[in-house]
Amino acid sequence: MAEHAHDPHAAHGHIAPISMYLGVFAILMVGTAITVGIAYIDLGFMNTAMALAIAVTKATFVVLYFMHVRWASRLTWVVIAASIFWLLLMFFIGMTDYMSRDWMGVPGR
Repeated sequence: MAEHAHDPHAAHGHIAPISMYLGVFAILMVGTAITVGIAYIDLGFMNTAMALAIAVTKATFVVLYFMHVRWASRLTWVVIAASIFWLLLMFFIGMTDYMSRDWMGVPGR
């Protein structure tokens, strides 16, 4: 700890340039404009898939750059990967219930 006492950046971690934040902001704004534009186009069942793909892309930029995960330790990457795996597992389990609801039929029909 003492050898880094003279370094003003040692206690703050990674310092990103403002141009990077402005670039990511521009990407997020373009993603928002694309999402709004696609909402006015009838793509059938693909509307939701496109909106989710854009949202996941934007969330990835936020996590990587605004939360500084791009420069984080391997342990942080493992925790994020485990969280994404857990989220996908929960979606999969929820979808198995949703997709199998009609298998038993509805009484009274």
